[in-house]
Amino acid sequence: MTSIKPKVQRKMLSSLDKRAGMMRAPLSKDLSSQYGFKTASLRKGDTVLVVRGDYRGHEGKVGSLILPRTRITIEGVNIKKMDGTNKSVYISPSKVTITKLDLSDKRRKKLFESKSKK
Repeated sequence: MTSIKPKVQRKMLSSLDKRAGMMRAPLSKDLSSQYGFKTASLRKGDTVLVVRGDYRGHEGKVGSLILPRTRITIEGVNIKKMDGTNKSVYISPSKVTITKLDLSDKRRKKLFESKSKK
């Protein structure tokens, strides 16, 4: 099934490195005022809060990024299958807010600290 909307068609035809750039989410008000950014790219290990949808209010770490579908999984946000096993729920990055950043990467830490000093 294809969409007739050109915007959706451009997203579906984009490469994975461009989709990685689409995996952005807004920062919480505390982080935004601390670092001076409104949004940030999602990374595995960031703590996020779901703000819209069926799982509103759930908070957890980003488990994985699914670039072809432009979705993320969050630890603790699962659905129970008929056979009793749990399956991770795929959530759009636009439905979450970053509440804690994973600054274990030196380049990412340097990026956030350089803007906050200004």
